[in-house]
Amino acid sequence: MIFYRERHKQRFYLFLSIIGFLSASFGTLLYLSGSTDLLSFKSFNSGVSTGFFVSRTVFSIFLLFCFIASLEYLKRSQISERNFFSRVYVRLFIIFIAIGIITSFSRIGNFLLLNVVLFYLLNEFFLKKQNTNLFRNVILIIVFVDIVVLGLYFGSFRMVERFLFLKNEFSEIANPDVNLMRFQIIKFSISQIYNYLIFGYGAGGFETMFKLSFPNLSTSFANHAHSDLTEFIGEFGLIGFVLFFMSIFIFLKKSLNYNFKNLILIFCMLIILLFDFSLHVPFIQFLFVCFFVLNQKFIKLSKSGF
Repeated sequence: MIFYRERHKQRFYLFLSIIGFLSASFGTLLYLSGSTDLLSFKSFNSGVSTGFFVSRTVFSIFLLFCFIASLEYLKRSQISERNFFSRVYVRLFIIFIAIGIITSFSRIGNFLLLNVVLFYLLNEFFLKKQNTNLFRNVILIIVFVDIVVLGLYFGSFRMVERFLFLKNEFSEIANPDVNLMRFQIIKFSISQIYNYLIFGYGAGGFETMFKLSFPNLSTSFANHAHSDLTEFIGEFGLIGFVLFFMSIFIFLKKSLNYNFKNLILIFCMLIILLFDFSLHVPFIQFLFVCFFVLNQKFIKLSKSGF
């Protein structure tokens, strides 16, 4: 563990905030300009913001971690009178990161953004014994900008879509026809679990299995199951799945006491596990591990200096 002191933890949060700001600014610039490439960088999705990523959902999940890191940096840096200018910059970064998530138009990313903001608001108003008014005001400003940008620029219907991000997919559950809707792909993934129940079909094998099962789909294909949970079970089988999640359970069991940030991470992980494939991206896995490790109460970080 390289975070020996609190200032190391703050530097990590500040680094993520800066990287998130640059990535969100680049992605938003491409979106607003209507161009798919800038200099030597190219966006593979027109009409949405993806930054330096190919997938808009992975981009939004990455920015969500940067968003949380920025809020944590602000909350912790208010204890000290130092780093005044960095706190000003981070407040600006938070606004750009939120706009980057919005312009990605990822329904899961935007859904998680609003829920993270609600988690922080509930924590500030009802759960914390010592409320920090400045930190609460920053969150309220983010909510205001978020709603204004959505309501005035992108259309008010976008706000409803963010909470009903699975509305269209739920209508496909009872549909017997084969299509590439999210729940149809998840249903296919579940059906394949029984064919490879013990040892699974191997990590990264879903795309090959899908093409073999549907050879007449022309250029359409699915390289992920849109549900990390069913894909993990299918890839590793029951034996691998039990071993994999037992290690996660044992790790989380060491900090069963109330930990606000862990609750946010677990909520985000459950949504992604059930309805998305971002946990199959190594960088997102790395960020989850880093945040979980930093939030464990058995890690003793010195509070001397920032």
